[in-house]
Amino acid sequence: MPDDEMLSWDETVFRDEHVFEIDYVPETFLHREDQTRQLQYALRPAVRGSRPLNAMVRGPSGTGKTTSLQLLSSELRTHTNVNVSHVNCQVDSTRYAVFSRLFEDMFEYEPPTSGISFKKLFGQITDRLVDEDEVLAVALDDVNYLFYEGEASDTLYSLLRAHEAHTGAKIGVILVSSDLDLEIIDELDTRVQSVFRPEEVYFPRYDEPEIVDILSERVDRGFHDGVAGSEILNRVAELTAETGGDLRVGIDLLRRAGLNAEMRASTTVELEDVERAFDKSKYVHLSRHLRNLTDSEIALVRTIAEHDGERAGDVYESFEKRTDLGYTRYSELINKLDQLNIIDAEYTSVDGRGRSRKLSLAYDEDAVLERID
Repeated sequence: MPDDEMLSWDETVFRDEHVFEIDYVPETFLHREDQTRQLQYALRPAVRGSRPLNAMVRGPSGTGKTTSLQLLSSELRTHTNVNVSHVNCQVDSTRYAVFSRLFEDMFEYEPPTSGISFKKLFGQITDRLVDEDEVLAVALDDVNYLFYEGEASDTLYSLLRAHEAHTGAKIGVILVSSDLDLEIIDELDTRVQSVFRPEEVYFPRYDEPEIVDILSERVDRGFHDGVAGSEILNRVAELTAETGGDLRVGIDLLRRAGLNAEMRASTTVELEDVERAFDKSKYVHLSRHLRNLTDSEIALVRTIAEHDGERAGDVYESFEKRTDLGYTRYSELINKLDQLNIIDAEYTSVDGRGRSRKLSLAYDEDAVLERID
């Protein structure tokens, strides 16, 4: 390789590597104009001091749901006095945790870690809204996690009925879910169904030309000129589309390809850098889910890896020795990991014993264990 095509030790192909981070919010947001308008429609009453409309945002992973809400939230905070709280339900997966996050966002300090009841926490939030005549818009991102933990109905009931518990409290709720198999309305208690009439906003998968458009801006902002040409961009978009159109795969793939080019001391990204990077980038969805598992859930993943394809009852014997947890909780954890598509829990008939679930990993065992070790 000629010297002018090689990086020196203090050079980089990146203009701004943060552009390729998952939490980066782009300055321009392409191919989601209709969805953005629908969300603006739901939130507009809040700008006038009224309670916003409730909304339900659904669509596959990596289709712009969170980014859309982040951009709208930023706009509301900048130009209005509407309180906007964006709750990551992967992290805050109980009613108490959700309201603690709302408290922290509103008061800008954390509530006491112990000694404060939910009722008091709830009361301080609603008191603030009434006393200051403020409006609160709550986005429950990855709300499917509240359903997996059996906390969704209680959490929503408290939010949606807040104005009854404290006259004048104005709260609107936006649910965001990537679990297309989860029938959100059907899974809620009837007491919540009766008051939750959301505007529905759907984010479809990006097609390949749209992926090229969106990733092209990342390339322009994130890499120096000439680092990644159209051939590279088209191949990344093709691989992204093949894995379900999840933009996070493509963004991660560009970053890893850039790092691979640097490892070769090259000033340009080549196809070989992309192909090598894809072996890891294709698991970005798995990595995201595993990162937020509890110790008990990780223990179950390890146990299933050791007993791949065995029946749930047999796997439980090993899991119990590892954790001392009862069968009811074990069954709940299986359901959650199955809903996250980390494992497959397939019902099979057992001679003389009815139906039993056969448990196996949904991904390559090495790929899973590498990410939890």
